Amino acid sequence: MKEIFKPNCHVLSMIQPNPLPGSYRHTTQTIDEIVYNALKETEMVKDNGFDGIILQNMNDMPIKQQSSPEAIAYMTRIGYEIKKEFPDIIIGILMNWDGVAGLSVADAIGADFVRVEHLFTGASVTSAGILQAQCVDIARLRKNIRTKVPVYADVYEVHGVPLGRKPIEDAAWECIHEAFADGLFISGKNPQESIEMITQVRKRLPDTPILLGGGATGDNIFELLKYYDGVSVATWIKNGDMKNPIDQNRAKIFMSEAKRAKEFKKILK
Repeated sequence: MKEIFKPNCHVLSMIQPNPLPGSYRHTTQTIDEIVYNALKETEMVKDNGFDGIILQNMNDMPIKQQSSPEAIAYMTRIGYEIKKEFPDIIIGILMNWDGVAGLSVADAIGADFVRVEHLFTGASVTSAGILQAQCVDIARLRKNIRTKVPVYADVYEVHGVPLGRKPIEDAAWECIHEAFADGLFISGKNPQESIEMITQVRKRLPDTPILLGGGATGDNIFELLKYYDGVSVATWIKNGDMKNPIDQNRAKIFMSEAKRAKEFKKILK
């Protein structure tokens, strides 16, 4: 595991395995078959020049905030196999919607960071009901197991409706200075809103690593990476549907634009 994950125009692809055994949408696929498909998709990501992946059990929805024991076990198995096969890429873990479980999986496999999407601080109304902050439980777990896995927290993830919403820069500051996240994911409902949000956050947190959590395409990623330290991408390189396999042509287009942004930022320095 890298001591600390510090993104620099890093591009991470979401790896979202088929529904895991025990989830509502699971049919007959075995965990061995699911692992095989996840490894093949990760290989494609690596071959197309991505810096790494975020492994997420997105296809297990609907999901409550507390992960089931079987989901934790299967995600650990998948993550371990990916880490063993591709030890040099960045690996993040995102458990729907349980940051405590995600950190447990990340520490067990030696992942480079955990992404806490719903919810690190505050409370939010989602399709799974009201989700509440896990920062206290995550901090307790970090202390108890003495993990060095960095925690990257989403601030106002776009698919939830925050209760008692604060200005984005205040909510982001709280994530770092009161809940002790190591970095952030921030994204709006469209590219312009994402730029407006991170511009406000940078005024309060100029040195905090911030990645774009969604909404990136081959058409806008060059502009967006002028503001962000990195990006996670899912649906655009899967032709608009997370259930699709990665489209290799779209992946190449996306990475070409991301590399152009990285070179542009080097010149500015």
